[in-house]
Amino acid sequence: MSTPDAPQLPAQTPTCYRHPDRPTYVRCTRCQRPVCPECMRSAAVGHQCVDCVNQGARTVPATRTQFGGVARTGAPILTYALIAVNVLMFVLQMASKSLEQELTLWPPGVAAHDEYYRLVTSMFLHYGVMHLLFNMWALYVVGPPLEQWLGRLRFGTLYALSGLGGSVLVYLLSPLNSATAGASGAIFGLFGAIFVVARKLNLDVRSIAAVVIINLVFTFAGPALGTGAISWQGHIGGLVTGAAIAAAFVYAPRERRNAIQAGVSVAVLVLFAVLIAWRTTSLLTAFGMG
Repeated sequence: MSTPDAPQLPAQTPTCYRHPDRPTYVRCTRCQRPVCPECMRSAAVGHQCVDCVNQGARTVPATRTQFGGVARTGAPILTYALIAVNVLMFVLQMASKSLEQELTLWPPGVAAHDEYYRLVTSMFLHYGVMHLLFNMWALYVVGPPLEQWLGRLRFGTLYALSGLGGSVLVYLLSPLNSATAGASGAIFGLFGAIFVVARKLNLDVRSIAAVVIINLVFTFAGPALGTGAISWQGHIGGLVTGAAIAAAFVYAPRERRNAIQAGVSVAVLVLFAVLIAWRTTSLLTAFGMG
């Protein structure tokens, strides 16, 4: 059994550089290689091949936000990711009651058992659905504009340091028998940050100030109003840290912006480490273990 020969192209007919079996008379305007319709991309002038388009995309400098971050369009991915992590941790917390005991911020556990991870893991646990919903709603509202203004890297740094700032103040000042949890420190840091950034952008900050004041009132008057114990240390620590980090991000001179922003972030982290070490030494001495 025989099959007919495939039709032969004239020797002078060019073929796509990626698909040699496809004749084409269109060439990439950059490299002049022949391209078939599947491999061509529309350009400002003519068409370009896939390789030239990809190479050009790598060489185009990224657009920067007003404060030095990489400007991005589309959904606030990091904000949504943080919400997803908090929700996932709450589901795991409900599925395993021991998780709450193991990961909340319990000062004796940090000092006596070197469980320093509690300073971070406690930021992703919550006491009840309403606690979670309030914090995630606040993150959903405040996170996207900050992520857009600062860029993902700076926004992530702001969130992490704010949450850690709240944990550090809890570790320094909270009663030893307390077990603290919640993203409130990070959320209050975002409250402080959006106030600072909005002022820098000459936006109306009265509504933001009102939200911060109302939340501070509930922080200190909440137990009297029957809302249960609220960690004012975590809220204040996060608020002060977030405002300070945001000020460094938005008021740094353009010519030294990256160095100042990175330097302040590292300096705050070092300060937290020193305070944690000091508190640990104090607690060990009080426990008779120093």
